[in-house]
Amino acid sequence: MHESLLTIGQLAARSGVAPSALRYYERLGLIRADRTGGNQRRYARSELRRVAFIRISQQVGVSLDEIRAALDSLPASRTPTATDWAELSTAWRDRLEEKIRLLGKLRDDLEGCIGCGCLSLQRCALYNPEDSLAAEGPGARLVLPHAGADPAPV
Repeated sequence: MHESLLTIGQLAARSGVAPSALRYYERLGLIRADRTGGNQRRYARSELRRVAFIRISQQVGVSLDEIRAALDSLPASRTPTATDWAELSTAWRDRLEEKIRLLGKLRDDLEGCIGCGCLSLQRCALYNPEDSLAAEGPGARLVLPHAGADPAPV
Protein backbone atom coordinates (compact mmCIF):
# COMPACT_ATOMS: atom_id res chain seq x y z
CA MET A 1 0.00 0.00 0.00
CA HIS A 2 1.26 3.48 -0.85
CA GLU A 3 2.76 5.28 2.18
CA SER A 4 0.88 8.54 1.60
CA LEU A 5 -2.51 6.87 2.06
CA LEU A 6 -4.23 7.25 5.42
CA THR A 7 -6.36 4.77 7.32
CA ILE A 8 -9.73 5.98 8.57
CA GLY A 9 -8.26 6.24 12.07
CA GLN A 10 -5.38 8.38 10.82
CA LEU A 11 -7.74 10.62 8.83
CA ALA A 12 -9.98 10.97 11.89
CA ALA A 13 -7.03 11.84 14.14
CA ARG A 14 -5.58 14.35 11.67
CA SER A 15 -8.92 16.01 10.83
CA GLY A 16 -10.57 15.90 14.24
CA VAL A 17 -13.64 14.26 12.68
CA ALA A 18 -15.05 11.00 14.03
CA PRO A 19 -14.67 7.89 11.85
CA SER A 20 -18.47 7.55 11.77
CA ALA A 21 -18.74 11.05 10.26
CA LEU A 22 -16.03 10.21 7.71
CA ARG A 23 -17.93 7.09 6.67
CA TYR A 24 -21.07 9.25 6.40
CA TYR A 25 -19.25 11.82 4.26
CA GLU A 26 -18.01 8.99 2.04
CA ARG A 27 -21.52 7.55 1.71
CA LEU A 28 -22.73 11.01 0.61
CA GLY A 29 -19.92 11.25 -1.95
CA LEU A 30 -18.18 14.15 -0.22
CA ILE A 31 -14.90 12.27 0.24
CA ARG A 32 -13.42 9.22 -1.48
CA ALA A 33 -11.52 6.20 -0.26
CA ASP A 34 -9.68 3.45 -2.03
CA ARG A 35 -10.02 -0.08 -0.70
CA THR A 36 -7.32 -2.58 0.16
CA GLY A 37 -7.57 -6.25 -0.75
CA GLY A 38 -9.08 -6.73 2.72
CA ASN A 39 -11.70 -4.03 1.95
CA GLN A 40 -10.18 -1.50 4.37
CA ARG A 41 -10.53 2.19 3.54
CA ARG A 42 -7.45 4.15 2.50
CA TYR A 43 -7.65 7.90 1.97
CA ALA A 44 -5.36 10.12 -0.08
CA ARG A 45 -3.83 12.92 1.99
CA SER A 46 -5.77 15.39 -0.18
CA GLU A 47 -8.94 14.17 1.53
CA LEU A 48 -7.78 16.09 4.63
CA ARG A 49 -8.38 19.32 2.73
CA ARG A 50 -11.81 18.13 1.57
CA VAL A 51 -12.76 17.28 5.16
CA ALA A 52 -11.56 20.71 6.31
CA PHE A 53 -13.61 22.31 3.52
CA ILE A 54 -16.70 20.36 4.62
CA ARG A 55 -16.29 21.31 8.28
CA ILE A 56 -15.68 25.01 7.58
CA SER A 57 -18.62 25.12 5.19
CA GLN A 58 -20.88 23.54 7.82
CA GLN A 59 -19.72 26.07 10.41
CA VAL A 60 -20.92 28.95 8.22
CA GLY A 61 -24.30 27.26 7.80
CA VAL A 62 -23.94 25.49 4.45
CA SER A 63 -25.88 22.23 4.14
CA LEU A 64 -24.21 18.98 3.14
CA ASP A 65 -26.23 18.98 -0.10
CA GLU A 66 -24.82 22.41 -0.98
CA ILE A 67 -21.33 21.28 -0.04
CA ARG A 68 -21.67 18.23 -2.30
CA ALA A 69 -22.86 20.45 -5.17
CA ALA A 70 -19.89 22.78 -4.63
CA LEU A 71 -17.41 19.89 -4.58
CA ASP A 72 -19.06 18.33 -7.64
CA SER A 73 -18.67 21.64 -9.50
CA LEU A 74 -14.88 21.38 -9.29
CA PRO A 75 -13.06 19.88 -12.27
CA ALA A 76 -12.82 16.10 -11.83
CA SER A 77 -14.25 16.59 -8.31
CA ARG A 78 -10.76 17.52 -7.14
CA THR A 79 -9.82 18.92 -3.76
CA PRO A 80 -10.64 22.65 -3.42
CA THR A 81 -7.78 25.12 -3.64
CA ALA A 82 -7.62 28.50 -1.92
CA THR A 83 -8.94 30.08 -5.14
CA ASP A 84 -11.82 27.58 -5.27
CA TRP A 85 -12.68 28.35 -1.63
CA ALA A 86 -12.71 32.09 -2.36
CA GLU A 87 -15.09 31.60 -5.30
CA LEU A 88 -17.37 29.17 -3.52
CA SER A 89 -17.49 31.16 -0.30
CA THR A 90 -18.48 34.31 -2.20
CA ALA A 91 -21.75 32.59 -3.05
CA TRP A 92 -22.28 31.88 0.67
CA ARG A 93 -21.20 35.33 1.90
CA ASP A 94 -24.73 36.79 1.99
CA ARG A 95 -25.94 33.95 4.17
CA LEU A 96 -23.05 34.47 6.56
CA GLU A 97 -23.69 38.23 6.71
CA GLU A 98 -27.36 37.58 7.51
CA LYS A 99 -26.37 35.11 10.22
CA ILE A 100 -24.01 37.69 11.74
CA ARG A 101 -26.79 40.31 11.64
CA LEU A 102 -29.25 37.93 13.33
CA LEU A 103 -26.74 36.95 16.00
CA GLY A 104 -26.04 40.62 16.72
CA LYS A 105 -29.77 41.25 17.07
CA LEU A 106 -30.14 38.24 19.33
CA ARG A 107 -27.26 39.48 21.49
CA ASP A 108 -28.77 42.95 21.76
CA ASP A 109 -32.30 41.67 22.45
CA LEU A 110 -31.06 39.06 24.89
CA GLU A 111 -29.46 41.70 27.08
CA GLY A 112 -32.90 43.25 27.64
CA CYS A 113 -34.45 39.85 28.28
CA ILE A 114 -32.08 38.42 30.88
CA GLY A 115 -33.86 37.91 34.16
CA CYS A 116 -37.37 38.40 32.77
CA GLY A 117 -38.10 34.68 32.89
CA CYS A 118 -41.30 35.14 30.89
CA LEU A 119 -40.81 32.19 28.52
CA SER A 120 -44.04 33.38 26.93
CA LEU A 121 -44.55 32.17 23.40
CA GLN A 122 -47.18 34.90 23.01
CA ARG A 123 -45.10 37.87 24.19
CA CYS A 124 -41.45 36.89 23.85
CA ALA A 125 -39.78 39.34 21.46
CA LEU A 126 -36.95 36.88 20.79
CA TYR A 127 -38.81 33.66 20.09
CA ASN A 128 -42.10 34.93 18.69
CA PRO A 129 -42.00 38.66 17.88
CA GLU A 130 -45.48 40.22 18.09
CA ASP A 131 -47.01 36.71 18.28
CA SER A 132 -46.48 36.35 14.53
CA LEU A 133 -46.99 32.57 14.67
CA ALA A 134 -50.55 32.82 16.03
CA ALA A 135 -51.84 33.33 12.48
CA GLU A 136 -50.60 29.84 11.59
CA GLY A 137 -52.94 28.16 14.08
CA PRO A 138 -52.69 26.54 17.50
CA GLY A 139 -49.87 24.31 18.69
CA ALA A 140 -46.12 24.35 18.33
CA ARG A 141 -44.90 26.07 15.18
CA LEU A 142 -41.14 26.13 15.71
CA VAL A 143 -38.82 23.49 17.02
CA LEU A 144 -35.71 25.62 16.65
CA PRO A 145 -35.40 29.24 15.49
CA HIS A 146 -34.49 29.36 11.79
CA ALA A 147 -30.72 29.35 11.48
CA GLY A 148 -30.45 28.90 7.72
CA ALA A 149 -28.73 25.51 7.84
CA ASP A 150 -29.50 21.86 8.19
CA PRO A 151 -28.15 20.17 11.29
CA ALA A 152 -25.40 17.78 10.27
CA PRO A 153 -23.90 14.78 11.97
CA VAL A 154 -20.44 15.25 13.41
